[in-house]
Amino acid sequence: MWVGELQLTPSDVLPFLFKVYKKNSSIHFNIHNGEEKIELEPPKIVDDSIHLSFPYFNSKLVCVFNKTNCISGYWHNLDKGENYKIPFSAHPSIKRRFSHINKQTSVLNVNGKWEVEFGFNSNNPYPAIGVFSQKKKSNHVTGTFLTETGDYRFLEGKTTKDSLFLSCFDGARAFLFKAVITKNNTLVGRFFSGTHWQNEWKGGKNDEFKLTSPDELTYLIDGGDLSFNLKRLDGTLYSYPKNIAKNKVIIIQIMGTWCPNCLDETLFYKTLYDKYHDRGLEIISVAYEVGKNHDEYVKRVNKLKNKLDLNFTFLIGGQAKKELASTHFQALNQIISFPTSIFIDKKGDIVQIHTGFNGPGTGTYYSNYKRKTIMMLEYLLAQ
Repeated sequence: MWVGELQLTPSDVLPFLFKVYKKNSSIHFNIHNGEEKIELEPPKIVDDSIHLSFPYFNSKLVCVFNKTNCISGYWHNLDKGENYKIPFSAHPSIKRRFSHINKQTSVLNVNGKWEVEFGFNSNNPYPAIGVFSQKKKSNHVTGTFLTETGDYRFLEGKTTKDSLFLSCFDGARAFLFKAVITKNNTLVGRFFSGTHWQNEWKGGKNDEFKLTSPDELTYLIDGGDLSFNLKRLDGTLYSYPKNIAKNKVIIIQIMGTWCPNCLDETLFYKTLYDKYHDRGLEIISVAYEVGKNHDEYVKRVNKLKNKLDLNFTFLIGGQAKKELASTHFQALNQIISFPTSIFIDKKGDIVQIHTGFNGPGTGTYYSNYKRKTIMMLEYLLAQ
């Protein structure tokens, strides 16, 4: 096991864990975020450096081993530009993340559900739910934040007597959360997303707090008629509803390969497709991508398609902009999130529009959504 560190600011370090092991005469690198394990692509030697690419996202760790058996280099997120590089270092350790913060005899316990507001001093605040798991007398914390457009995936960290520290690094996102508990039991702190974004946040315990339902944020405009004409991966034109067979249950997934919440949703949809396709389920994934042109968009989608062995119908929407997606789906009030999914029955009627995706890092929220979606599909396919 190794502890890696991304230097976000001169004083703020994002720690993460990864494991290096040998199997079948080859070296493997696995990044750990709570229950999540991400196996990086096989290492490549380029000049004097080791390049470790992430399996689904357009980013990599570039590093060298030095004489003290440590690693140094940088994380390069190519989706954010050729110059988006964050200094990276690592050393062997069996300790958990944030081990540089001194252990204390008494620790803050944050176990439970928290009502959270990000950007509370800004012009664009937004609500969230913090769900944290922490055993009594332990300083180890796992959990995530749910927002109205998706979750912050697998967070892991620790508490001290009066503070909370959480982080996540999956190749697309580098998240660091810090907070201090106030006298009125409110967490107040700062959220870092890589080196390009910071935001204030605060939260208090509230078991009753709920976000707006993800099935209510995007809706069909009265008199709206869902139709679009977009290109398949091979460049041929696909027209909806003209090109869809009758008596099919359809999921239209508005997504992007750069989006971690979209990846979580796609993995779930693969299980649905494999189980229900023979009974009449079709999935149409419309991709809005990062890149310079249509060919780059197609290359990225093909990489995901082949990596996960997906048999969905994939279409290219264009550049990763919600405004562009909204022009293609004018029957809806707006597209406010990648992903957004439209569920359509055999008669061609929209039965549900789901904004965002709360994935496996959200625990019971994820399992409940899976159960309800499967129940809905069973009902629609039986009609």
